[in-house]
Amino acid sequence: MPKSAVYFLVTVFLAVTTLTACTPQTRPNAMTVVQERQVLRVGTLMNPTSYYFDHDREQGFEYDLAKRFADRLGVELEMVPRFDVNDLFTMLRRGEVDIVAAGIDRTSTRSQLFRFSPPYDVISQKVVFKQGSRQRPRDLQQITDGEIVVVEGSSHHEFLKSLGDSIPTLKWRATSDHDAVELLRMVINEEIDYTITDSTALDIQRRFHPDLSVAFTVKHDQDIGWALPQSDDDSLYAAVIEYFGEIRSSGRLAHIKEQHFGHVKQFNYVTTSLFIEAVDTILPKYKNLFREHSGTLDWRLLAAISYQESLWNPRAVSPTGVRGMMMLTLPTAKAMGVKSRLNAEQSIRGGARYLERMLERVPDRIPQPDRTWFALAAYNIGFGHLEDARILTEKQGGNPDRWVDVKKRLPLLRQKQFYRQTRFGFARGDEPVTYVGNIRRFYDTLKYLDEQGRL
Repeated sequence: MPKSAVYFLVTVFLAVTTLTACTPQTRPNAMTVVQERQVLRVGTLMNPTSYYFDHDREQGFEYDLAKRFADRLGVELEMVPRFDVNDLFTMLRRGEVDIVAAGIDRTSTRSQLFRFSPPYDVISQKVVFKQGSRQRPRDLQQITDGEIVVVEGSSHHEFLKSLGDSIPTLKWRATSDHDAVELLRMVINEEIDYTITDSTALDIQRRFHPDLSVAFTVKHDQDIGWALPQSDDDSLYAAVIEYFGEIRSSGRLAHIKEQHFGHVKQFNYVTTSLFIEAVDTILPKYKNLFREHSGTLDWRLLAAISYQESLWNPRAVSPTGVRGMMMLTLPTAKAMGVKSRLNAEQSIRGGARYLERMLERVPDRIPQPDRTWFALAAYNIGFGHLEDARILTEKQGGNPDRWVDVKKRLPLLRQKQFYRQTRFGFARGDEPVTYVGNIRRFYDTLKYLDEQGRL
């Protein structure tokens, strides 16, 4: 090759190299980064509403939402739990997580720092105290006999700071030593006077601590959403918006909310207090029988059913003729080999076998926990009426394999215009809805008390 040609090629190479070095390299967008990494990193709070471990399995409302989103993207999910919301926001700013999903309410201050997904829940914020410990205040001006303690960096902290000196008599402080659940327990133990909490967290904790009493609401209709970095990069943000639109329109969001919170909204102080008292005074007499005869069932579920049926009274009798700890009908008792329905052990054994039979009849395609809720409804109303409600659900465009859809149609079995279309006719369809909800609450309470070593 002539020297002139070599010089020309070298010159061209150097020019191209120089131009390439001077040209700014385009950074991959957030979605590309996640897909190349093959992992979606989601920051969350370790608590009963967002993320926790149950028998070494990841659980929680935010976990279920995030897992479904990661599956949609075709990547693995890595939950990054923290105990302080400030740590989550710091990680989000540093790019150490892609999303924060922790029941975060969208405030004006937070909206300036981060971008929020479409809201997937709406909560209220309430001032809480221990019932009987003091006279109930009606507003912040009436809190003159104690101090409000909130989590540092929380929206409750932001709200109290926004008050400035407008209420000179109000005493409050923020702490980083305790999370929101711990503060509620401290109220019960009278270690602090008041706290501010979100309505969902309160609904869950009142199942275990019925003496948590609401003084008043400080904020209504607060949107809950995922937080993402404030950026011109819309790739991941657009995917989140599309995801929430899809699960809302398909009914999947309502299904996930029902699984986690569908049973906690209805709270009755007397019922909850009497149940916890019965756990201490009556359950010890029968706990071993529930354990012994539970079979494939969780003995705590069996105990919850029995309390709903008979208040753990082995000699209970209803006007319709059902009897005993598990309130068995005579035909059911005979089919289950129960000779005396008023014998506690026979009744518990028969009830357990009957529920297992109902579980076997529920279609295999229906996953847990809906499978159990359907079986409980059948235990209460009969499998035929349950099937009628499922068929009616499908006719009306609902999903017959989701409890959240079927429980809306069960009460229709009382109305002639609907039950005339069914095979088994009239039924008091509202009763299994209440029945299942009560058992779910009792069951959750028993699981919590068991984890605390109180059983």
